[in-house]
Amino acid sequence: MKTPLNCQNYINGQWLNAATETTLNSHNPANKSEIVATFPRSQADDTDRAVTAARQAYGSWRKVPAPARAEYIFRVGELLLQHKEELAQLISREMGKPITEARGDVQEGVDCAFYSAGEGRRLFGQTTPSEMPNKFAMTVRMPIGVCALITPWNFPVAIPCWKAMPALVCGNTVILKPAEDTPACATKLIEIFAAAGLPPGVINLVHGVGEEAGKALVEHPNIDLVSFTGSSATGAYVGETCGRTHKRVCLEMGGKNAQVVMEDADLELALDGALWGAFGTTGQRCTATSRLILHRDIKEKFTTMLRERTSQLRLGAGTEPETDIGPIINNRQLQRVHEYMNIAREEGAKILIGGEIVTEGQLKQGYFFQPTILDNVTPQMRVAREEIFGPVVALIEVSTFEEAIAILNDTKYGLSSSVYTRDINRAFVAMRDIEVGITYINGPTIGAEVHLPFGGVKQTGNGHREAGTTALDVFTEWKSVYVDFSGSLQRAQIDNRS
Repeated sequence: MKTPLNCQNYINGQWLNAATETTLNSHNPANKSEIVATFPRSQADDTDRAVTAARQAYGSWRKVPAPARAEYIFRVGELLLQHKEELAQLISREMGKPITEARGDVQEGVDCAFYSAGEGRRLFGQTTPSEMPNKFAMTVRMPIGVCALITPWNFPVAIPCWKAMPALVCGNTVILKPAEDTPACATKLIEIFAAAGLPPGVINLVHGVGEEAGKALVEHPNIDLVSFTGSSATGAYVGETCGRTHKRVCLEMGGKNAQVVMEDADLELALDGALWGAFGTTGQRCTATSRLILHRDIKEKFTTMLRERTSQLRLGAGTEPETDIGPIINNRQLQRVHEYMNIAREEGAKILIGGEIVTEGQLKQGYFFQPTILDNVTPQMRVAREEIFGPVVALIEVSTFEEAIAILNDTKYGLSSSVYTRDINRAFVAMRDIEVGITYINGPTIGAEVHLPFGGVKQTGNGHREAGTTALDVFTEWKSVYVDFSGSLQRAQIDNRS
């Protein structure tokens, strides 16, 4: 086993232990006896130190020209490329995803860096005619201030990049609070930001648990914006607290995504999409395909195809190149997924394949769960409505396209969706009527690209979007500017029509 990485907080350009010197461990989910890293159990004093540093740095960072700020982020992208394999191997060890997916995680950070860097020359405002003579009117984007970025473990490089890179290009300073399951990944990422030469205090890292370090950041009076990705329950607390304390807030939360397969679909293509959407990242994505809505004419055939291909998937450590499905992140989540199997049986669903914790062979050393297909699922069952966040997919039969869309929409979430059909008219109806933030036609529910908005509706989010140009609307606010060169008092909206 490798020597555990000793992680520290990164505050004002320095690597520091927590004030209490208390530490926690992260483990390899494929081998729970292996400690990947030790990290500080930060408390309010530590977060306060980070906020103070970010606040002090903000005054000068916001005045750095945006193209110059963007050059730092471009260098981060170049460094991520240089360290791509090292980071990917670490992601596979600490988070558990297969190495090919881990490389994709890092590549998404690279893509985000180069895209965000380009926005440094495109922080466009608008010019517009004034309603008065000899008067100029325009709008400009302004940074918001100190941003707390609270990120999950399932994309330990990509999601922090999604948040930090546009925030920094826009002129904000940031404090990253990563998930306690992946502190080593966050540490290596911040080392790369530091190596890119960012001034002290512009980017900070505070480790710890959500109920302590995360809570302290959300409640801190000198935090101006909180960007949170995680569960809807925690997101509700974050949103409530930010509303009460007058902070900006961007929430990206849960999903109960569905893939519709109609009777005219290319079944082999739909099968590939279903397997990748349901079992990619061991189902531990907010965009994972949790429901398969199947037309009755193809359901039996498609179910047979799905069951056969699922039985061939190989479980193993993410670092092993032949692995298709890695471990669940930790024991708590493993037990949660297993409990949903009891719920499924009680509600009358049938487990076609899987449904059990792996307790034999080398895999018993980790948190492995068999890829699972649930049949005879009805839309009102809990397994059809609640986010499981594991390698579990529920099959729901429908008779019509209209019924499929209605069932797809019948959820408190609204993140991603997928429809497989050869009918162009159905495709456009789906694009119009599905109530989500992301819709794929003849593609799986997972696979975001950094230049398009990412986020959802209903309890998936609070109206904001990450990635793309829409990220600029999260991390900037608009200022209207008027220049009156008439030499006299002109009163807008009062007497300018006389």
